[in-house]
Amino acid sequence: MNGDSGAADVRFPTTSPRARTWWEIGIVLAVTVGQSAVYSVLSFVRSIQRALEQNASLGDQQARLNPSRDTQALWDLVYQLLDIFFSLALVALVLYLLWEPGTNALKRIGLDVGRFGSDAGRGILLVLAIGVPGLALYIVGRMLGLTVAVVASPLDAAWYTVPLLLLSAVRAGLVEEVILLGYLFDRLRRVGWSWWTIILATAGLRAAYHAYQGVGSIIGNFVMGVVFGWCYRRWGRVMPLVIAHTVIDVIAFVGYPLAAALFPAVFTPTPTPSPTPTPSP
Repeated sequence: MNGDSGAADVRFPTTSPRARTWWEIGIVLAVTVGQSAVYSVLSFVRSIQRALEQNASLGDQQARLNPSRDTQALWDLVYQLLDIFFSLALVALVLYLLWEPGTNALKRIGLDVGRFGSDAGRGILLVLAIGVPGLALYIVGRMLGLTVAVVASPLDAAWYTVPLLLLSAVRAGLVEEVILLGYLFDRLRRVGWSWWTIILATAGLRAAYHAYQGVGSIIGNFVMGVVFGWCYRRWGRVMPLVIAHTVIDVIAFVGYPLAAALFPAVFTPTPTPSPTPTPSP
């Protein structure tokens, strides 16, 4: 059809590839870790405000991990499984965006199992290098009153608690590492960012969505982000980071009741009337 109708021809979009990439990044962050970062920072600010109102320290506040969604076991299980499913759907979304004709997104970011043995070995080394110092930083933060008490679900809450905690750990590893490393590293390179700018920016984002846990967690997760980002840049594979993150979370989720029993002064929170809500991952 000839003639100028004043309408844009959808076959020839006027948006530049760079601008389109920025829009895509913004939308992905708004529905994934960026959204969690906003809620987490607000929770951190609210914890400080609450501590000032109660004339207490930040360490007197608490945040719950994997809280129950319903008082009835069956409905709680349904809600928990749906939460995990929809979180993994976000991972599928970014993998779909990374998929290009003639390429395999899983292999391109190193999420395949072709080198699982070496990936697992590297992941365990990262657990020792990051997980142990991270635990020490949490303990120091609790003793100084700078870190809120992170309360994990008790292992005897229901028959499905431990399997759900394991699934939640896998979910966290996949969501955070695939989006922060596999997706953002690819897209931010396309818009011209340098490697170290990307590593520091994604580490800052990782720290932001853990801010609800307090100062110690902010510092620890920023350092973790720098180390994980450097490793991903060097290895070109996200699988070791997913394994390391999953193992660290399994230790945190499942090992918490034992730690609370052995060191109640550090791990058992002081009761507060209004616990800090935990942002969704």
